[in-house]
Amino acid sequence: MTSIDHIDLNLLRVFQAIVEEGSLTRAGERLALSQPAVSYSLGRLRTLFDDTLFIRTKAGMQPTPVALELAEIVGRALDTVRQALRYAERFDPATSTRTFRLSLSDAGEMAYLPALCAALQGAAPRVKLRIEPHPVEEIEEALRSSRLDFAVGNLPTLLPRTRHSLLFEESYVCMTRKRKDLPAGKVLKLEQFLAASHVQVRSLEHSHHALDDALRAQGVGRNIALALPHFVAVPDVLAATDLLATLPERLAHILNRGDAFRIYALPVQLPKAAVTMHWHEHFHEDEGIAWMRELMTEILANFEKR
Repeated sequence: MTSIDHIDLNLLRVFQAIVEEGSLTRAGERLALSQPAVSYSLGRLRTLFDDTLFIRTKAGMQPTPVALELAEIVGRALDTVRQALRYAERFDPATSTRTFRLSLSDAGEMAYLPALCAALQGAAPRVKLRIEPHPVEEIEEALRSSRLDFAVGNLPTLLPRTRHSLLFEESYVCMTRKRKDLPAGKVLKLEQFLAASHVQVRSLEHSHHALDDALRAQGVGRNIALALPHFVAVPDVLAATDLLATLPERLAHILNRGDAFRIYALPVQLPKAAVTMHWHEHFHEDEGIAWMRELMTEILANFEKR
């Protein structure tokens, strides 16, 4: 019988990293280990569990049935260890050097990140923030395994599976460059919306994916002239063309600080997008998570349109 007294728990971290990354190289990068060190640890793991554990394929390191069974057990064990260690850490924002990992869409980065960074600089000058956008289907596991601390966005599928709080509800508006053939007021007529060529942004957030579905449900289609994966190019594209972009209202006002564009209410009614903050139940009582949660709520829930 193998005794826990003779086991290096770091081997379990290597095992979990290989399972999740499917690559010895990526597992090493994640753990800041060289590939020979990861290979050596895998050899020890194979001896420990008397199984090959991973088979090298063209698609990566494929777990054996034994490894798949162990993965869930090892994951729970490491989560428990991490949770226990968190209780040993007293969080003092004035001195802490902790790194918080946050999944945020590019729209969120542009709209909320400056204010959040400014607040952190004042309240916790040595705390670090890493933005690591994840596909929504990967967020719950990343939160559970402590690879993420928070996810912020319109993420309705996560609501039954995470701790969460509503920050605010976001409306959508149209934005285009100023020109004489469009009204000077705040409302764009439906026929003008339909006649325009549009920029479509397909980001990670649910609300952006659902936008065209909501428009089609009301019999409204868009002539998509340009499809983008991110919002960052939208201002330059709009400034150089007559294209129309539909985007979150807070972001539109930020992008229009130079007053180069006109912002219009949509000519159809769309449901507001609920922007929520998510974290995992395992870390709800963690002092650092609780402090960061309060700070993010204060900054984002009170974020004013500009």
